[in-house]
Amino acid sequence: MRILIADDDPQILRALRITLRARGYDVIVATDGVQAVNRAIEHRPDLYLIDLGMPNLDGVEVITGLRGWTAAPILVVSGRSGSADKVEALDAGADDYVTKPFSIDELLARIRALGRRVDGAAPGRDAEPVITLGDATIDLTATTVTRAGAQVRLTPTEWRVLEILVRNAGRLVTRQTLLSEIWGSEHVTDTGYLRLYLSQLRKKLEPDPAVPRYLLTEPGMGYRFDPSGGV
Repeated sequence: MRILIADDDPQILRALRITLRARGYDVIVATDGVQAVNRAIEHRPDLYLIDLGMPNLDGVEVITGLRGWTAAPILVVSGRSGSADKVEALDAGADDYVTKPFSIDELLARIRALGRRVDGAAPGRDAEPVITLGDATIDLTATTVTRAGAQVRLTPTEWRVLEILVRNAGRLVTRQTLLSEIWGSEHVTDTGYLRLYLSQLRKKLEPDPAVPRYLLTEPGMGYRFDPSGGV
């Protein structure tokens, strides 16, 4: 299993790298938030150990960026022990939280527990972090869309609809799934919402919104994102 450790404390990085490699893990390290995101995109780790107090991008920003495109488990390893810090990290998408100083046996146990999720996960769950559709670019890490070099402004709901479809590229996403994930289970019959948001997304992303190539309707079922544009 490949683990990325992101921490700006060189002693902790060295100790964890030696300990985890001795137990057969493939270890990648990063010393700041930007480096962590870049190495995540390059190496696609199976699991992350993320410190919160890093320079450039802090840990919460890193977690938010990662969650734009990967479902791999994230374990926060931080000196911040306040409940507000823990809640913020978990709400951003972390799976577990260990406070420094920590017992190495406890840390290894938590890594094993999260690793079991990796072993049982279906393949292909991660999306490409950056997707190009003609002159449009979707960056799941930065949560931005550009077209012909200019930023495309999406509402939070438009982004959520697009993100769900992109993360399930090539697969049918039912109307009920989209409605439940975005608005809650009590709105699973409100299909007019989806028609409105898909129409707006097509105007912003499709070369010809009247004849969509990427954001496709599956009549009577739902929607599908086709990154190939039908080519």
